[in-house]
Amino acid sequence: MTIEIAAKPQDAHTPSDLLARVARIATQVARVHAEDVDRKARFPTEAIEALKSEGMLGALVPSSLGGPGVPFAQVAAMCEVLGQACSATAMVFAMHQIQVACLVRHGMESPALRDYMRELVERQWLIASVTSEVGVGGEMRTSVTSVVREGERFTLEKDATTISYGAQADDLLVTARSAPDAAASDQVLVLLRKGDFTLERKGEWDTLGMRGTCSPPFKVTSRGDARQILPVPFAEIASHTMVPVSHVVWASLWLGIAAGAVSRARAFVRQQARSRPGSVPPTAVRLAELSSLLQSMRSSVHDVAVEADRLMGSGDADALSSISFALRMNNLKVSASQQVVDIVHRALLICGIQGYKNDSPFSLGRPLRDAHSAALMVGNDRILATNASMLLVLKDD
Repeated sequence: MTIEIAAKPQDAHTPSDLLARVARIATQVARVHAEDVDRKARFPTEAIEALKSEGMLGALVPSSLGGPGVPFAQVAAMCEVLGQACSATAMVFAMHQIQVACLVRHGMESPALRDYMRELVERQWLIASVTSEVGVGGEMRTSVTSVVREGERFTLEKDATTISYGAQADDLLVTARSAPDAAASDQVLVLLRKGDFTLERKGEWDTLGMRGTCSPPFKVTSRGDARQILPVPFAEIASHTMVPVSHVVWASLWLGIAAGAVSRARAFVRQQARSRPGSVPPTAVRLAELSSLLQSMRSSVHDVAVEADRLMGSGDADALSSISFALRMNNLKVSASQQVVDIVHRALLICGIQGYKNDSPFSLGRPLRDAHSAALMVGNDRILATNASMLLVLKDD
């Protein structure tokens, strides 16, 4: 199934119009294939192709480079509507947008990277992230592998513990030490173009949830043009862009999962009410409580998304590097990852056995399994330990 479009993405469209297009894809494509994607642990090809057909993979690229220049908060809203329909589609879309944000915010000084972004808008390349690595214990800000520069070229090899949709991606953004003699934390971010790298699969992806993200381990071997190395240190990219963008778009898609679960619970309670006209089902009280929890989660996610959009748009390096900003982003990730599990679980209690059955229209098995991945994507314990260290040195306002 494809979605017809009336105009190219670089033509004038309001953010609300683009969001409506994504919502249509979520309803007409992603939701239709979500169960099959989960059951077969396959890539959500149909939904991603529909998003490409609408030019959404270049949503964050500014108009100066031919893109629609969609505000970041609006891209987060897109992740939310996709999350209501298919968690895997939402996660692939979100992770791709994280990579685009890094290029847009830190690659504009490079003519080669600006050309790449123009090409991205036209060709709708799908970009995957390679920040994980064997031997670093899940620490994104440490690398074992390094870039080896050879004149105007470079080589790079990396054993990644996981690369989401690596086999389906066109290009990769990879972290590595800036040189063979560099410290483990002296990192750069490198764009690898299709045809310039090979992937050796080192394992399988048979998981409880988020099965359609297709994230097995790979060994990456590559060479390329040194102009594809982003011109700023990865430490700055991580704190100013990658971490806050990741936490906001992830929280947004988890909000989508939660909203989808509440929608099923609401439909179940309404069915009960119709079967007994004039009476209020006992589950209606649980639904009212659940609606309040969803509203609280939505307010939190939306508020932080707007704040992050404002600060990143301001270019205030001090604010983006501040402990208070890092804490706000980390707290969003931890709280949203906990709230989504609680909300989906409460929706399951409302739907009862109909939510427990996989062949029921009120089934909540897939959302519940997907929700449990949230606390594991950059483990909450690791984030809380980081927060504890920052709180010791944070000065009171």
